[in-house]
Amino acid sequence: MAAPTIPAELLPRDGRFGCGPSRVTASALDELARVGRSVMGTSHRQAPVRSEVRALREGLHALLGAPEDHEVLITVGGATAFWDAAVFGLVEERSQHYVFGEFSSKFASAVKAAPWLADPVLVTSEPGTRPEPVAAPDDVDVHAWTHNETSTGVMQDVRRLDDALVVVDGTSAAGGLPIDLAQVDVYYFSLQKGFAADGGLTIAIVSPRAIERIERIAASGRYVPAFLDLGVVLENSRKDQTYNTPAIATVILARAQVQQMIAEHGDLRGVVAAQRSKADHMYGWAESRAWAQPFVSEDAARSLVVATIDLDGISADDVNAALRAHGIVDTDAYRKLGRNQLRIGMFPAVPLEDLEAFTACVDHVVAQLS
Repeated sequence: MAAPTIPAELLPRDGRFGCGPSRVTASALDELARVGRSVMGTSHRQAPVRSEVRALREGLHALLGAPEDHEVLITVGGATAFWDAAVFGLVEERSQHYVFGEFSSKFASAVKAAPWLADPVLVTSEPGTRPEPVAAPDDVDVHAWTHNETSTGVMQDVRRLDDALVVVDGTSAAGGLPIDLAQVDVYYFSLQKGFAADGGLTIAIVSPRAIERIERIAASGRYVPAFLDLGVVLENSRKDQTYNTPAIATVILARAQVQQMIAEHGDLRGVVAAQRSKADHMYGWAESRAWAQPFVSEDAARSLVVATIDLDGISADDVNAALRAHGIVDTDAYRKLGRNQLRIGMFPAVPLEDLEAFTACVDHVVAQLS
């Protein structure tokens, strides 16, 4: 059989649909080129770079509708580093974790490996579903949520259940899913997904309760490596800087994307409305095809930023190979899930028009493979 072909008029304007890093917009790259000429390669403790950090912190606070008393922290390292920082600087004795996929399990694993903490409480469900929230045992002082399970395309509603700190991994969710930060003590995320930047930095939006916890643990005498010390992060963020030299390009790209999101949508509610339109298209398309269906069966659990679509009778590998040959890339299923599946990033930088073109291309490829 000849390799499937896709007419040029069906192709999306931009073929990047990955769920790892989001595509970076042309306007953000233009802003990086403009600002980078004077800012890149200069001290991160001086005004030009600190003003970029301040603009990012203030933009995120406004876009996400954080309460006035919540602070925006910025630190070097991605979510993996922040899990370790939380093990040292947020969990006092024990934590409870919702585990429903690959990424939601990682924070729990970091806690379990810490000899000074009790084994975490795990509330689990099968991939493609989400666990039912339950109050934590009395000895739990951190309630760890994952807002969006990137590996499976399941999103979770976050709310306060008890007196434990509510600590939420928003890595692939932030800027695309609804969140009431008044219900959250720590909302942390990297910038390479919803904010269409590069890797290397983590943002944490923290409540006064979380700040009190950070400061109390920092003063307790517990050993904490300086790189992972949230007290150091707090001190430096208040100066619009980081302990180590940050990825300045990531700061500029994310700042530009946040400002564009505010200009286009106003606030998070506007962004979420646009994301719902994308999700309605993707899941509606899958449900209308005999050979496709959404992997996540519960409508309310289907992610607005990562769509997982199972294929029946058609090889997802063959579909992805044909798409990649035409410049439509990174729509493979999560490797450890092992399903015959497409996984499509629908982050804010991905317009609905490109998703509509994507589904038209898949239809065209499947017709040739059938």
